[in-house]
Amino acid sequence: MIRKFSLLILAFLLFVSFRSDKPAYILYNKTGKQVKFKRLIESAKKADVVFFGELHNNPISHWLQVELTTELHNAFGANLVMGAEMFEADNQEGLDQFLSSEIDKETFKKSVRLWPNYKTDIEPLVEFAKDHQLRFVATNIPRRYASMVYRNGIESLDTLPDHVKAWIAPLPMPYDPELPGYKNMLTMMGGTPGHTSENFPKAQAIKDATMAWFIDQNLKSGQKFIHFNGTYHSDNFEGIIWYLRRLRPELSIMTIATIEAGDISKLPDEKKGVADFILAVPENMTKTH
Repeated sequence: MIRKFSLLILAFLLFVSFRSDKPAYILYNKTGKQVKFKRLIESAKKADVVFFGELHNNPISHWLQVELTTELHNAFGANLVMGAEMFEADNQEGLDQFLSSEIDKETFKKSVRLWPNYKTDIEPLVEFAKDHQLRFVATNIPRRYASMVYRNGIESLDTLPDHVKAWIAPLPMPYDPELPGYKNMLTMMGGTPGHTSENFPKAQAIKDATMAWFIDQNLKSGQKFIHFNGTYHSDNFEGIIWYLRRLRPELSIMTIATIEAGDISKLPDEKKGVADFILAVPENMTKTH
């Protein structure tokens, strides 16, 4: 009897200890069920393309990006290809030169447009690619041309010379203004039909289309591609994925979304189905920038 009582006390103490923990993240599947990171890895290994949607200043998503990349490299070696929104297509040459050690780190930093959080959040991925001699694709449209779309519409890109158009998805670009993600952007801007804010989601769309294009161009048979982007670019299987499916409908795609919440012990209903896996992080998590 004493032994049984002692076991009950121990179980209670373990339960209280677990309940009082402050986990840095909880991972959910699309239905809202808590899952282990191992489950995500298993699913990622089965996909042709993995989209890791991040919050740009969230340290947990950046850490897990490296962890997942490591696991995929352990499984597929040189057949793993990396790519990211954080590098623009016209900087591919500089990125390649750094990865192949043709230029040193300081020259790289001067020759490529790096995000302000490169050191803390992006460099670990680039160094991983360099250390393991992996291809790292600069998938994004050069920002000045996305800005052109925002100011003057997609048609303004038609005036660009051919060598510049090589850094952009082929034109004319398909665009569906009824996609919820793009419609929501108009709402966020307070836009109404006939106003210039209609170009805001179009600027997002040219980024999505360009990232999809360069993923398609750099994914060969037998390879696996992991892509890092802001979570909005792949949430709800829209954005980049909508364009990539138009190019390669046969691809198996897995998505990860990152959210912040005051209470991560339960996935908010509105976040169910936003991705195959949802990474929930406390909203008061320390930011990287």
